[in-house]
Amino acid sequence: MDKDNMIEGFDRREFLKNAMAIGAGVAVAPLLVSEAKAATAAVAAAPAAAPAGGKLTMAEVLRVAREKLYPRCRVCPECNGVACAGEVPGFGGFGSGQAFKNNYDDLQRIRLNMRCVHDITHPDMEFKIFGETLSMPLMGANTGGVTYNMGGKMTEEAYIESIVGGCIGAGTIGFVADGIGDPLETFQRRMVVLKNKFGGKGVVIIKPRTQSEIIKRIRLMEEAGALAFGIDIDSAGRAARALPGQTVEPKTIAQMRELVKSTSLPFVAKGIMTVDDAEKAVEAGASVLVVSNHGGRVLDYTPGTCEVLPAIAAKFKGKVPILVDGAVRRGADVLKYLALGADATLIGRPLVRAAHGAEARGVELAMNTIRQDLQAMMAMTGTASVKNVSKSIIVGA
Repeated sequence: MDKDNMIEGFDRREFLKNAMAIGAGVAVAPLLVSEAKAATAAVAAAPAAAPAGGKLTMAEVLRVAREKLYPRCRVCPECNGVACAGEVPGFGGFGSGQAFKNNYDDLQRIRLNMRCVHDITHPDMEFKIFGETLSMPLMGANTGGVTYNMGGKMTEEAYIESIVGGCIGAGTIGFVADGIGDPLETFQRRMVVLKNKFGGKGVVIIKPRTQSEIIKRIRLMEEAGALAFGIDIDSAGRAARALPGQTVEPKTIAQMRELVKSTSLPFVAKGIMTVDDAEKAVEAGASVLVVSNHGGRVLDYTPGTCEVLPAIAAKFKGKVPILVDGAVRRGADVLKYLALGADATLIGRPLVRAAHGAEARGVELAMNTIRQDLQAMMAMTGTASVKNVSKSIIVGA
């Protein structure tokens, strides 16, 4: 989530009214109106308070998150990109918001075959990557823009501590973002937290800046001890909207190869939506591919990631680890992506809300909730290991 356009002076009533107008006249309008009304009622009912002591619940996390994030995010009961369509900066999808909705809708349409005649009671959920053994094939995605996307309710330091610390608490890892409008100083602050608080245990994703600016940031993440670095090349189209002095640009194979050779860290190519781009990224030296359309925030009307994933997996499964993001909300979503060919998944928006709701405790709870759900879904589909999820668990596959 990046600083494409600055929007100041939000008015709650006008904001909801404008959001509802976006969908007027189209099939989603009734749903949009109902979600906006639900969000309005929820905000009105929620007192401003910190999470209560004792056992933390997701309901409490989301209640507090709604207080802090509104109107940047309504913390809808179902995060599907309808109520926030077009709200960039913010949490919505770009333009009509259709790409965000495609991620969600396409994944929701996939049905799972239930199989309960077997002996699988404790499925294997471990996943190994970047030399780490994770508790599950789910990691925190790179999400940034604490001020311009999220409303400035957390400091950069607190946000990174929440995402990376919460993920580590759940036995996995988090990715650290680079904001398109953020100066180098902001990036340095993130790296200080990553180094001093977590010994570098995280993956850092940089915007497709000029080569020299990327290499400056690679040196900082090397010093922080990061596990790997990546470029979210799906931000390249934002060149026309970048702020002065904050150039972003598409990358050629030669430019990516130059970056790969500039460091010993593994290179993550994030923003792959076609087999062609996957081939070029691997040719440049990518160690990991991330199938992603940036949460639907960079190009309107792209297909959902679950639609393009199978073709990319057919070409590269077993050769390069394939990660995917896009509307992961539950354990079943993770399982669907694995069945479609991914090795692991990333989750973004739900962790932003969890971080604002209860910082690292909220993120850890959100991740553990999905892990427990994934475990149950695996048992209910007769899946013994996340390393070998059969496509046959999908109805009609």
